[in-house]
Amino acid sequence: MRPVVTRASGALMIQEGPPGSAVPATPGYGGSFEKGMADFAADFPWLAKYGFGPTVKAERWNGRHAMFGWFMILSTAVMQKYGIFPNPNTPLNYADWGALTQNGMGTFITNERAIIMIAHIHALAVSAAAAYGPQILGDSLTLLDGEQDEEPYGLFPPLMGQGGLTPAAEMWNGRLAMLGIIALVTTSAASGLDILEVIDVGTGGLLKAPPA
Repeated sequence: MRPVVTRASGALMIQEGPPGSAVPATPGYGGSFEKGMADFAADFPWLAKYGFGPTVKAERWNGRHAMFGWFMILSTAVMQKYGIFPNPNTPLNYADWGALTQNGMGTFITNERAIIMIAHIHALAVSAAAAYGPQILGDSLTLLDGEQDEEPYGLFPPLMGQGGLTPAAEMWNGRLAMLGIIALVTTSAASGLDILEVIDVGTGGLLKAPPA
């Protein structure tokens, strides 16, 4: 029988046989991703307890960050297309803004780049506050004391009947977003184009085309 990772009394377990026969994970057992999760929990229980490492909790949050990253990338492209950034190509000057504006070699970041950077810093601060604040509409960034992690989704989460706002649908979207970010950055590095230019090529010039 294929081993299944479960959690019992806060400890990660591997179920070798029928339900109820779960035993603590031991090194050298099997060769699946579930084994890796169990081995990590055995070697670093103080991290696994809070959902760090190869856990479903960590994967779900990484997927959310990737999806938010796509939102910010596409928002930047739309704002560029419609000229929402004020004076986008005007470089900031040292006298008004200090050393943080320097690119090096006597050049300074543009107004557009400064606006994007400040927006990302604000988004990071808000997301951190939301993650550690009272959990009214969401879930915690880490596993709380006594909270059990989700069952592993395996290589392919359930697909049929999982449309809409379901945990499996979010897992699919998060995985696709993470793979997309990897493909985007890899293509940008290989081609020498910036990230927005890569997306523009991939959409047939849609993002940077002048508005109708």
